[in-house]
Amino acid sequence: MNASEKSAIVMLTLGDELAAEVFKHLNAHEVKQISSSMVNMAGFTHDQMSSVLEEFSRDSSEYAALSLNTNDYLRSVLVKALGEERASSLLEDLLDSHHGSNGIETLNFMEPQAVYDLIRDEHPQIIATILVHLKRNQAADILGQFDDRERNDIMLRIATFGGVQPAALQELTEVLNNLLHGQNLKRSKMGGVRPAAEILNLMKSQQEEQAIEAVRDFDHELAQKIIDEMFLFENLVTVDDRSIQRLLQEIESETLIIALKGSDEKLRDKFFRNMSRRQSELMTEDLASRGPVRLSQVEAEQKTILLIVRRLAETGEILIGSGDDAYV
Repeated sequence: MNASEKSAIVMLTLGDELAAEVFKHLNAHEVKQISSSMVNMAGFTHDQMSSVLEEFSRDSSEYAALSLNTNDYLRSVLVKALGEERASSLLEDLLDSHHGSNGIETLNFMEPQAVYDLIRDEHPQIIATILVHLKRNQAADILGQFDDRERNDIMLRIATFGGVQPAALQELTEVLNNLLHGQNLKRSKMGGVRPAAEILNLMKSQQEEQAIEAVRDFDHELAQKIIDEMFLFENLVTVDDRSIQRLLQEIESETLIIALKGSDEKLRDKFFRNMSRRQSELMTEDLASRGPVRLSQVEAEQKTILLIVRRLAETGEILIGSGDDAYV
């Protein structure tokens, strides 16, 4: 029995409340690995359970042999740990993989040109549906193979994509059966503003700008939502030090302190090392002594800083990364 299987048994003994708390402290890879073991585990004996729990210095007599629907249990745990949307997507991915319906993954390991050759003659909606199921960098490389008109059309469909409807699912499955020798595409609501922004972030700047303009012509508000998603507060960790120093000149200390309450150490260090030693020490002390702050307040201050970032970028005073290069 490997480590993931042992972890799965421990999770199943904890109950969904405690298991959900544990999941919150794991990274995405660990969550998927343990969840996969929970799905694939056909069952285990009391002796196996006892052996695993003894490794954690637990008294196996406190636990009864489990008899539950692991799929329902896993859904409950993942929803509490990750939220409904992420949990549903992950569980659907795991269950489909368990039944061997992971043909779409094949496209992630093919050359972008080869995938383009495979799907280029399909309807743009089908192409968009396929791309939202791929890794973002792979989708961006494939999308870059299309001409401007086709690429803009596909990007608009990705941005407005709300999932595969039942009526369209059969057609899509048939297409992928033909393309991938009988393997099926998993149904999932993976489209929308965030995937569109993530894909655009990985495209060449000129292609990115053209695609955004095409979306703006269709729906100005939608285009703005995509732009808002394209550069997030946590992306500031990739900005060069000179730009951070310029940004700090425009930000109120109180705004930055609250915004950093919701960030990781890497981003905090990015700001601190671009301050004077005294200023950095004061802000570190203030952060440590500051009590809990509402998430809505943190997000509001982060948005304030991002508005400053965009203003400075538009005037050429700072550089922020985008796709293959940085832009002003």
